[in-house]
Amino acid sequence: MMNGTIQNRESFLTNIAKQLGRERKTSVEKPIWKFNPQDEVLKGASQDDLVEVLKEQCKSINTDIVITNTEKLPDSLKEVVKNYGGGPIITWKDNRFDEYGLSHLMNQEWPEAGIDLHVWDHTKQEENIEKANFANVGITISEITLAESGTAVLFSSKDRGRTVSFLPATSVIIMPKSTIVPRMTQAAQFIREKVKSGEQVASCINFITGPSNSADIEMIPIIGVHGPIKATYIVVENL
Repeated sequence: MMNGTIQNRESFLTNIAKQLGRERKTSVEKPIWKFNPQDEVLKGASQDDLVEVLKEQCKSINTDIVITNTEKLPDSLKEVVKNYGGGPIITWKDNRFDEYGLSHLMNQEWPEAGIDLHVWDHTKQEENIEKANFANVGITISEITLAESGTAVLFSSKDRGRTVSFLPATSVIIMPKSTIVPRMTQAAQFIREKVKSGEQVASCINFITGPSNSADIEMIPIIGVHGPIKATYIVVENL
């Protein structure tokens, strides 16, 4: 397909501005607001304060929350998966699992216990979807967590399939405590800074708040209509 050619663009836009009775602008200046209430929510809150806000919000979004550290993380994750009934499990191909001390659990303990674990493989798209569709547990890692709403922000990539978070029956999201922020404002700033610095940002960024919820029919809340029916956040304190 041939690329289109724009002709007489400048004269066309200048004529529109003239008809509107205003000067033609070639750039847009960012407005300076006198008040920025979005920056005041939970301003000055410590990481411990944000964890407490997150814990309270989890009660409203039907989500369990576990507070642990890197030393206890493997046992904490194993216990959560056990309480959900075990496998099959699907997870991302993500080096952070090794960094968080989960390689022994995933590569040895679970296989030896007969628990089926599938690691996302971008070369096997159909198999990935099939495994996710029939998985009991999907395990992911939150890039940023919004304390105010109890929202996990997941960055997808070729090794981090987005279906891992919404096709399995239950969802387990690991959350480094250091990445918990007050609200959407800080998440947007975080993503904007990545773009400004030239970093490659995920083409798909998912904002997930607990298990799937719907109240479309007669305003009656129903959980699990279009995603996991249960969710657990595992906050890791020394990450």
